[in-house]
Amino acid sequence: MALFSRRGKGDDPASASSEAPVEPDDAPAAQTAPQTEPAQPAPANERAPEPVPHVGISVNTFGQAPGTPPAAAPARPAQTAPAPAEAVAGIVDNVLLQQALQDLPETPTAGAIMNVMRQALQGPLYVRAQGDAQALLAAGEGLNLAITTHEDKRFLLVFSGGAQLQASAREEIAADPSAAISALGQPAHAVLRTAVDSGYDGIYLDHANPGARLVLPVDLVRKALEEGPSVPFELKELIAGPRDESTAAQITDVLTRVTVWVAGGQDASGEIGLAEARGQGKRRLEVYSHPVEVIAMGRGDRPLPLTPARLGRVLASEPGLDGVVIDAAGPWIEIDRASLAPVIALAD
Repeated sequence: MALFSRRGKGDDPASASSEAPVEPDDAPAAQTAPQTEPAQPAPANERAPEPVPHVGISVNTFGQAPGTPPAAAPARPAQTAPAPAEAVAGIVDNVLLQQALQDLPETPTAGAIMNVMRQALQGPLYVRAQGDAQALLAAGEGLNLAITTHEDKRFLLVFSGGAQLQASAREEIAADPSAAISALGQPAHAVLRTAVDSGYDGIYLDHANPGARLVLPVDLVRKALEEGPSVPFELKELIAGPRDESTAAQITDVLTRVTVWVAGGQDASGEIGLAEARGQGKRRLEVYSHPVEVIAMGRGDRPLPLTPARLGRVLASEPGLDGVVIDAAGPWIEIDRASLAPVIALAD
């Protein structure tokens, strides 16, 4: 390549927000239009202190501890996301995030934490509010968001779906039967931005779901927001969402407008090479929608940013590349070289 030497990395991976009342049972909840701006919280609805899982991770390059042996990524991640689901009618589950939380080991590793972080960047996330969230927002009032505390630290309670909201609501109503609780669903980046801008020490994902819950420290969340692409993370949302015959063209259009990342590593001589996926006689450059996606691969690679023009130059300088594979940790998608013509044209 003109910019970097290449290095193989094995075979190809292949060889909507809502607002709804939270009830302690399975009553349907009506879905409304998503909020496009982060909710502005009033003083928080603070839960009694509870044990918060310790996150033993040094926040450096999105939390990867220097010198720590990287955890291996799944050998064959799923190409597409699971089908959309609603455990509670009207509340769309963030299935990819739920899957990442369910995959956590008893003692979360750095790799497992980064896997949760990357999936928390897409889809809807939910927060609990005291009172009628819709009425409060319509009146221009702040929301009293649910939090928990631990050792003088405050964590925003964030949820991946309706069942997780209901489990939390049951705990609240058991303690105070008169409690009025509602939920607000927003795009993931808006909820994460609320946590950062409101001074919380982190977010506690699905706190009432033992075995599938995790605290993400605010420094990690801030890095994910500020050192990645501009919101609303268009590329990540397209790859994680439903696909049809227009998906490849939509992704190519995004690639002409947004920065992406590649996985860079050094050989014994110190030369930097870029990771490729190879299989079935094909060579594809590994491209990532966010630097955390590179780290989640667990290979110790450095995320290296490429503007659209620079990506075009890399592809133009290597005619032997058959295309790209995006977000190889899954869900992933392959875009053939012919479809990347608008990106390659930017190299001219």
